Parts: sequence; C-alpha cells; structure tokens
Amino acid sequence: MHDDRSLVEARLKRVLDERIRPAVYPESVPLDVSVWQAPGEPAPVAEGLAAEGEPVTVGARWGAPWGTNWFRVTGTVPERWAGRTVEALLDLGFDENMPGFQCEGLVYHPDGTPAKGLNPRNQWVRIGAPVEGGEEVRLHIEAASNPVILDYHPFLPTQLGDKDTAGSEPQYTLTRMDLAVFDETVWQLVIDLEVLGELMAELPVESQRRYEILRAVDRALDLLDLQDVNGTATRAREQLTAVLAAPAVPSAHRISAVGHAHIDSAWLWPLRETVRKVARTTSNMTALLEDEPDFVFAMSQAQQWAWVRDHRPEVWARVKKAVVDGRFVPAGGMWVESDTNMPGSEAMARQFVHGKRFFLDEFGIENDEAWLPDTFGFAAGLPQIIKAAGTKYLLTQKISWSQTNTFPHHTFRWEGIDGTRIFTHFPPVDTYNCSVKGSEIAHAAKNFKERGWARHSLAPTGWGDGGGGTTREMVAKAARMKDLEGSARVTWETPSAFFEKAVAEYPEPPVWVGELYLELHRATLTSQAQTKQGNRRSEHLLREAELWAATAAVRTGFPYPYEELDRIWKTVLLHQFHDILPGSSIAWVHREARATYARVAGELNGIIDAAQRALAGEGTVPLLFNGAPHAQGGVPAGGAGVPVTEGSTTLGVRPGGGFVLENALLRAEIDARGLVVSVYDTEAGREAVAPGHAANLLQLHPDFPNMWDAWDVDAFYRNTVTDLTGAESVTAGEDGASVLVVRSFGSSRVSQVLTLAPGERRLTVDTEVDWHETEKFLKLAFPLDLHAERYASETQFGHAYRPTHANTSWETAKFEACNHRFLHMEEPGWGVAVVNDSTYGHDVTRTVRTDGDAGTTTTVRVSLLRAPRFPDPETDQGVHRFRHALVAGADIGDAVREGWRINLTERHLTGAGEVAPLVTADNDAVVITAVKLADDGSGDVVVRFHEAHGGRAGTTLSVGFPVAGVTVTDLLERPLEGESAPESADDRIAVRLRPFQLMTLRLRRA
Repeated sequence: MHDDRSLVEARLKRVLDERIRPAVYPESVPLDVSVWQAPGEPAPVAEGLAAEGEPVTVGARWGAPWGTNWFRVTGTVPERWAGRTVEALLDLGFDENMPGFQCEGLVYHPDGTPAKGLNPRNQWVRIGAPVEGGEEVRLHIEAASNPVILDYHPFLPTQLGDKDTAGSEPQYTLTRMDLAVFDETVWQLVIDLEVLGELMAELPVESQRRYEILRAVDRALDLLDLQDVNGTATRAREQLTAVLAAPAVPSAHRISAVGHAHIDSAWLWPLRETVRKVARTTSNMTALLEDEPDFVFAMSQAQQWAWVRDHRPEVWARVKKAVVDGRFVPAGGMWVESDTNMPGSEAMARQFVHGKRFFLDEFGIENDEAWLPDTFGFAAGLPQIIKAAGTKYLLTQKISWSQTNTFPHHTFRWEGIDGTRIFTHFPPVDTYNCSVKGSEIAHAAKNFKERGWARHSLAPTGWGDGGGGTTREMVAKAARMKDLEGSARVTWETPSAFFEKAVAEYPEPPVWVGELYLELHRATLTSQAQTKQGNRRSEHLLREAELWAATAAVRTGFPYPYEELDRIWKTVLLHQFHDILPGSSIAWVHREARATYARVAGELNGIIDAAQRALAGEGTVPLLFNGAPHAQGGVPAGGAGVPVTEGSTTLGVRPGGGFVLENALLRAEIDARGLVVSVYDTEAGREAVAPGHAANLLQLHPDFPNMWDAWDVDAFYRNTVTDLTGAESVTAGEDGASVLVVRSFGSSRVSQVLTLAPGERRLTVDTEVDWHETEKFLKLAFPLDLHAERYASETQFGHAYRPTHANTSWETAKFEACNHRFLHMEEPGWGVAVVNDSTYGHDVTRTVRTDGDAGTTTTVRVSLLRAPRFPDPETDQGVHRFRHALVAGADIGDAVREGWRINLTERHLTGAGEVAPLVTADNDAVVITAVKLADDGSGDVVVRFHEAHGGRAGTTLSVGFPVAGVTVTDLLERPLEGESAPESADDRIAVRLRPFQLMTLRLRRA
C-alpha cells in the first residue's frame, strides 16, 4: 500500500479546526450586556452585583490596566431549544494562549453565589442540561482587566506593571456574549480525535498501532458529513470505539494526574489580584468536581486558602464541602510556595509550622508532602526542616529547567547537610501545567529515568502560574488514557496516594547529597535588593521580638503578643514567595513589599522596646541587650548587662597615601584609592589580602541576559568588567577608627565607611550606593591569600560546602550561588570569613599567581545590585545601604558568630540592672535560633537550637526559670514520637547533637 500517513494527518487537523470544533456550538443567540466600571480598587461583591451599568455591545473596548468592570448579561433561552444543553459563552477578549496572564472573570448568580471562573481556556457557563425553553438568564461577571506583561515578544520593558504608571487605555475588546446550544456528542468527538491524533504522532512511524489509529481516523472522517457534523458525529465516533478500547500494555508507565493550578501568590500581578485569582480558580475546580466523579484537585499554599476564607466566603463554603468529600485536597503544608534558598532557618521552619497548622485547624488534615513545583532551587538544609515538620516527601519539577546538566533521577532520596533523607519526586512530564496532551504524556513515559526500577510518576494537571486549573477537556482526555494501548496509563489520584505507591514500588531509590541547584535564575539572589533586605531584617527582628517578649513574660508577666506575632510571621512568610523575595515580580509588588517591611519593622521594634523596658526596669545602669546567640561585650546571649569594651583602635597615615587602622589584633591598610591593600592578623602573622590585589574593590559588569531579565545572569557577564578604583575622596573618620571613601561612576555614587572596632578581628565596610545604572551588575570583591579547594556557605541550620574550582560542568554551572550571613574559607589552622547584613548572591573563584610567590588567590565577590528592566523597568533605582565585614583569622565558629552579630542591632537602654537570659548553651557550637512561648498559649517556653560548626557537640542548657518538664517536639511543638527527653536536673538540660542536628524542646514552667 502507498503511505498516505501525512495526507490523513493533515486532513484530521483541518477538519478538526474548521468543521468539528465550530460545530460544538451549532446555534447561538446574543445576550444583552451592560457594564459598570468600578472606580479605583475592586469593589465588594455586593456592590458590584447591585451596580447599574451602561449598555455595551460586543466589539466595545473595555478595561483600563488593573481595573475591574462588572458586566451584567441577560437573555432568554429560545423555546426551540427545549430538551437541549445550553451554555453561556462569555469571551471577554481572551487569547487562548494566555490563561492566567490576561483578563479574567468570576461569574455570579444574582443571589451572589459564584458560578465559575472565566479565562481564555474556560469561557463557558452551563445554563441547563436540558433546558425547558423560555428560561430567563441573568449573570454577573466581575471582570479583571489585568494587562499582559509577558507578551509574545517577551521581556520588553513596560510601565504596565504598576497601576501608578500603567495609564488608562482600555486593554481588551469584548468578543462574544451569547447563549449557545452545546452539542456534547460533537464535543466528545473532538476529544476522541485529539487523543488519537496526539497519540498517533508519538508512536513510532513503523508501529502497527499507529496505522490502526490512522485507518480508524480516516474511516471516521469518511463517515462525517462536513455539512452536517452534528447529525453525523455519532456514526463517526462509532468508527473510533475499537481503537479507543484497546487496553494499554501491562508494562505501560503509570501517571498519577493531580488536578492543579499553580497560582503565583504575586508575580506579574499584585497580591490583591491573587486573592481574586484564587477565588476564580477554586470556583472552577469545585464546579468541575461536581461534574466529574473521578477528578481530584490539590491546592497548596495555606495563605491562598486563607484568602478564600477571609475574602470570598461564598466560594469558601463550596471549597470546604469538597474538602470533606476528599476530592479537593490541601497540599504542601507550607504557608506559601516559598523560595528555599534565601529564607533563614527559623523562617523556613515557620513556613511549615503555619502552613501545616492552618490545614490541621481548618480541616484536621496533615500533609505528608512538601509541594514546590516552581521554586528556583533547594538549599541543602531543607531536608531536615521537612522531616522536623512531620513531612515525608518533596515534589518539584523546576530542576528540569537547568540549562547545563540533566539531573540523573526523577525519583530519589535527597540527603541534606545533617544526613536527613527525604523521598523526592521530579515529575518527568517536566511541567506543572500539564494539559494531558499526547506529547506531554509520551514525554513523561520516555523521560522517566527510573524505568526498570519503577513505573509511577506524577503529573500536576491544569493551567497555572496565573491560575485557571484543570478543564473538562483535560478530564475527558485523561479518561480515555486510563487504559489505552500505546499510551501511559493516566489516573486521577491525590499526591499522598501517588507517594504511597511510589515508595512501595521503589523503597530504596538512589541518593542525591547536597543542594538541588537550579542552573538558571541565579540573579534572583540579587534583584530587588530592598525586598531582600526587608526579609533579612524582618527575620532577625522577629527573633528578637519573640526572645524579649518571652523573657519579659516569664520574668515580669509582660503580655506576650501572640496574635501580633502570628500575623507578622504570616506577612513575612508571604513575602518569601518564590517571585517576591527573588525579586522577579512587577514594580507594584515590590513597591508594596517595601512599605510592608517598613510597617513590620515598626511593629516589631515596638514589641522589642516594650519588652526590654519591662525587663530593664527603672534605673540609670547602661545596659546592652544581647539578642545574639553568643556572648557579646561580656553580656551573655539572650541577656542584658553592662557592656565591656577592650582595647582601642588607632588611625594613622599610610606612606604613599591613605590610612592605617590598627587594634591589638588586626592592622588594615587603605590606600589612596580607598582600597584595602592589607588586612594583617598580628597574632597569627598572616596577611589576608592576596599580594598585588586589593579588597573592597567594587566591580561593574554589563548585565543583559539572553532572557528572563530579573531572573538570570548569564556566565558571559564576567567577560567584561570595570574596576571602580577612582575615588573622589578618601578621608579619616571623626571617630578615629574609620576611613570614609567616596566614588562616582556612570550616573551613580558610592559612599563607604571602613571601620576597625577595638578588640575585633573584623574590618567592617558600610556601603551606600545611589544607584542609577541600567542593565549593570555591581559586585564587591575580596581577593584573599588563601589556598582553599572549598568554602563554607551558610544555609538553614548549618552550612554547605562548595568547591572553589570548576572541574566539572556541575561545578562550572554554580558560578553564582547563595549564602546567608557568612562565607568562610580556610587553610588548616587559619581562615577568613566574609559576613553580610542583607546580601545573598556571591561567587568564589581561585587563581594561581604567576609572579612573586606563585601562591593561590581565592576571590570572594558579594553581589550588591543589578538593574534589569523586566518586569520592573526601574529595578533597584535609588539609594541602598549594605554592611559587610572581612573577618581575618576566623574559624567556622567565628564565621557563625560574626554572621549573627552583623545582623542584629545593638540595643542600649538604661535600667535597674542586669537581665539574666531565659536559656543559654555553654557550647558556642550550639546555636539557639528561637526562644518563644508555645503557640498554644499554655505559657510553655519553646527553645530551638542546632549544632552549627559541622561536628558532634554536647552542651548544657541552663534555664533561668523553674522547669517542671522537658519534651522533645517537632516544629509544630508536638511531642516527637520515639524521642526521650534529655537528662535534666536543677534547671540544667544535657544535650548531645549530631553535626547540624536541629532540636526543639518544650519546657513546662513549674
């Protein structure tokens, strides 16, 4: 036979596009439409329902950027349609390629109950099935005219990302407002042909199955009268019955489809719009659950559930019912799908505490899985936190975006810095927006790297990013793929059901040790510096607020601010969402974030001040309140006392220009350019700065990545660099312990203060940048005279090591990485730390000097600022302040201590006398990260701590109040099964910890 495959496939495409799909709605009549434009921000639902609008017709332009229009559509079902299925077709001006990225709507009945959401892939509302004819139809649409930010030519700078700059030009054209007959037989034929056509395209050309499908499709099209599709669709479908009934082979890959709508809590839309996106999506999903008995939908992010509860009670009622039925499933157990690289130890723990507690309180449900499909890489400290929260599994697919290396597993155990292992799954479908296309299902099966060991994978199914969720078309396609020859088997299942099967069939998968580094989006460690500073400072203020409020509550009866702290924690956790903290959202989001962080700081400082004043009492004794986990100036950690200052600093003139700062431990030389040419450890007799190099060197790079401007920095940025060595002035500070440096470059200006405090090993660099560059990358370099093959980078509850070389493609790809408060590198017996108060991105490289001593120069560069133009065209413009310090002669313990110290404000008050700490540890390797009262209001004191140096450690916790009982708990402050209480006597508790081990104790007060 001649090969007519291409002919039949082309025939199928045209007939589907031009004849069959249009016949799904064979008859229609227009609806009458009126519109009311809400002034300013979105109006309450009741106001929108009651508003009187102006008549409008299809073809009218509507919707200023970020506006809200309430459409009222009315009409009558024709009598001749009696007995047929009728739907309203409501096209607000949709582009089907942009679900979640343009205008959307939520349809209400006149009584205020929600019908369903509208988006480019979901434009219908069921009126009746069947109708009697003559029914009056009245619907209200809350339509959001969200502008398209990420258009077909992506990453172009736009002013549409903030309502203050977006203008008022209408964004959309009202396209269709009709009542229409829905022909389900034709719709089912469309699904049949799509499933078979897409499957056929994935099968080998030489396969028997492909040609059986081809012949069946050809016969079906022969029997379809293209002038009477509706009258002949049934006989066409009959020709497809046999090929659709052929069962899958026994060894077929098995896919657990989970209904899903990844909704970014903010990204190309502000937080307030996400509240409505969640309402629209959950309305659609509850409606779909009612129509489709096999369908299951999972939604993560407790914050989004809370938004529905608090803002859309009419939607919440439907959601709660679906949860009780077991088919609308809380997933993930986190407050939001956060970034996991930058959040600090306690903040990462609280993501799980607040997320899991919400689902427990609202539904009595506890999640077993962490659900983070779109997060930009995963810190090596995360597995221990997941386990400490009572969670067993992790799901993400984002690592499939890596540009350089292909991750070797889809199902594996992920081992963190302390040895904790978490069963992890990367869906081989390589998307969190699976639409059940044949190409996606085939890719999942072919791509699955555990073939032969396992056969189960998961597919998050539904339109996402901007929400939307699963459609009836996806459900119908999945039904045909449940047992279909040539295809993977697709079944709707909950995440927990999938993981139970995956563990059962593959109980000992391979192990991946260390961070899950995304080889993409590295610039998210730097973009939007003030958002990152707000996060870091909020984390430390929360630590202080809990510490001092708990201490004051126990000592003085100070009212512990449970509700205030709970609310503030949730605000900070929300802003750790993986497009807010990483700096990849529109201008509106970051403008609001800056204001929010300022408000949070004000509230927390108020709590701290009130608690400290209650503790200090009346008096004139000068007190330092030490909120750090280490003693400082003679004041114990978590206590207050009279600070002791040892030694002095001298300031001298350096021969050849510049100045010399010197104390009993260090001598620092700043040359006439304001660069640090020497930091000499006088005790060890070691120079920290590499010979022939200068530290405190600002370096400017061009920064125009190939795509994803706010997200990416591409390796070629390093090919061009400008060293900013020219100084307008280098002068001595009035305090006699500092040097002031001023520089200008481009349209920007930098002022620095370099300080060497008495008795300290750290040279502090305070940098103020008035930044007005475009598409530039600013780094601060510290070239060190150290031969180090690896360096330590702080992460949650410990630190991870990375190589300083680039032997492999995996190491080469990590040319920009994340740290928290410190970086540390050392030769045996001597090292250097670089600590910071608010930066995360950095790079570490090494070279061998070709002249002089031929030694190794290890260069640490911290990333200060970028200036991408998408999605925020004014990213980081303005004044920024950073603090860094070079700590010479530092071991890992010094790095830990100085990292904490630079992040906590010294707080001085006068009072009656010393304040003893609530809890102290007698081993500096054990760091107390939280002291607080238990969240249940019992008055118990909760203490969380970890081993911070990377070795085994014993410590005695001294408790400054009578203790009636000690309990080891999980992060949610519940007793930990199988863990006996540590030995305690006389309010002293003996603890032994493994390297980086995290422990939480609950202390019952006597």
